[in-house]
Amino acid sequence: MGLFVILRPGPYICAEWELGGLPAWLLQSSTISLRSSDPDYLAAVDKWFAVLLPKMKPLMYQNGGPIISFQVENEYGSYFTCDYNYLRHLREVMRSFLGEDVLLFTTDGNRVQELNCGTLQGIYATIDFGTTDDVNSSFRIQRQFEPEGPLVNSEFYVGWLDYWGVEHSIIPTGNATKMLEEMLQLGANVNMYMFEGGTNFGFWNGADYNAKYRPITTSYDYNAPLSEAGDPTEKFYALRDVIRKFRDVPVGPVPPPTVKFAYGSVPVTKYGALLDFLNVLAPGGAVTSTYPLTFEQMQQYYGFLLYRTLLPQTIEKPLPLMSSLNGVHDRGYVLVNRVYKGLLERDNILALNITGSKGDTLDIVVENMGRINFGSCLLDFKGLVKNLSLASTELTIWSMFSLAIDDAVGKGWPHSIQQEGEDSTVQAHGPTFYYGTFESPRAQDTYIRLQNWVKGQVWINGFNVGRYWTDRGPQETLYVPKNILNENSPNNVTVLELERAPSEPSVVFLDYAILNPKG
Repeated sequence: MGLFVILRPGPYICAEWELGGLPAWLLQSSTISLRSSDPDYLAAVDKWFAVLLPKMKPLMYQNGGPIISFQVENEYGSYFTCDYNYLRHLREVMRSFLGEDVLLFTTDGNRVQELNCGTLQGIYATIDFGTTDDVNSSFRIQRQFEPEGPLVNSEFYVGWLDYWGVEHSIIPTGNATKMLEEMLQLGANVNMYMFEGGTNFGFWNGADYNAKYRPITTSYDYNAPLSEAGDPTEKFYALRDVIRKFRDVPVGPVPPPTVKFAYGSVPVTKYGALLDFLNVLAPGGAVTSTYPLTFEQMQQYYGFLLYRTLLPQTIEKPLPLMSSLNGVHDRGYVLVNRVYKGLLERDNILALNITGSKGDTLDIVVENMGRINFGSCLLDFKGLVKNLSLASTELTIWSMFSLAIDDAVGKGWPHSIQQEGEDSTVQAHGPTFYYGTFESPRAQDTYIRLQNWVKGQVWINGFNVGRYWTDRGPQETLYVPKNILNENSPNNVTVLELERAPSEPSVVFLDYAILNPKG
């Protein structure tokens, strides 16, 4: 495309990605210190860079390629470890693979304390800030650490991310254009974040922790100049007009938005409860332990894990099933003898009243809603991270089933199994699968909407499109790129509804996104 590349190879990248882009298997060690000189962590980093960086060297500008610079870590000054030896290690490893002439830089927030911990001699220090900050005072702070050289806002926030249960973020176009013009008048360099929106497909969204756990939506549209689908917006044209005052912009028309198609309503059939298919979804069977094991201990890093035990006593009057130490990370869907009773939710719902008889099966399907990607709480273990109790009685002897749902659906399940679906007119409660098909003779980008559903996961042709949470919002449609659709055979839709499906279950494909239902 003729574009230069500024590469952020990590190892930590943030970007609202699960665990900031670090692999969850690092958390097999419960004592590991991420983003530090911890030998176990550095060994993993070195192994990663030894594979990645040699592939990047021929793509460097010096070697005729497009990569003009490499970012070292990301906003390290915002992290509590403040380990200069770690930054030195990254600097030396990157230079050893990429050469002494590589241009390395750091980026940090526009506060002195962040630059104190995030910068290192020999790595050019840049800053990042958004439309509510003051341009001159921000660059004065950069100048304290880089007296000479370019002024750089390496993450200019022209939009912002969304959390489930919070209104869609909008950064007014006028605010973005005003500040961009201010920076360009100073001769500063600006990298817009995000310039194009994206999607947290599958289980890849991250989360923040500000007094409570806040998972990020599947859509990463970000209110960016180019939308989640890559389409130009009003903000794109307005920013382009500002840039035009300082630089030539490409001649000719801007490429138009991609074609979207509304494939319409698709009825789906209830296939059955999740617990009916453990032979398919948990082929390895159960692992038994006195106390519950985490996702990381089970080496099931994403998605869902089933925890099972037996009620230790008969409960005629409801007793609370309690997560008194806030130990459900992140949502637990509770069933007694396969009957859905409700849920436990991290930071929000720590007790659920249940009844039952001694020896009844207590099942809890635990969902990992995405690991924290920013701040001091990166050691975000998933599952039942603390034990549960029934009133004052601690529950023991647990069986854990790793649920390989992505693998099963990716291989064509449940559409590949010739069996009749269940009666969809009987409304199901608790984790339940639904399936359907639709035709797309001409594959085009589209958006799937699950109106009147509550919360769950959607796959199309085995591709994990992501989480929906209609009940909480704000996102009401999921982006479906055309390349996952079939033109010559039916498209398979698989839905895992975790709480309650509508009485007449269907999904609908629209030719527009609904990210801000109140807007």
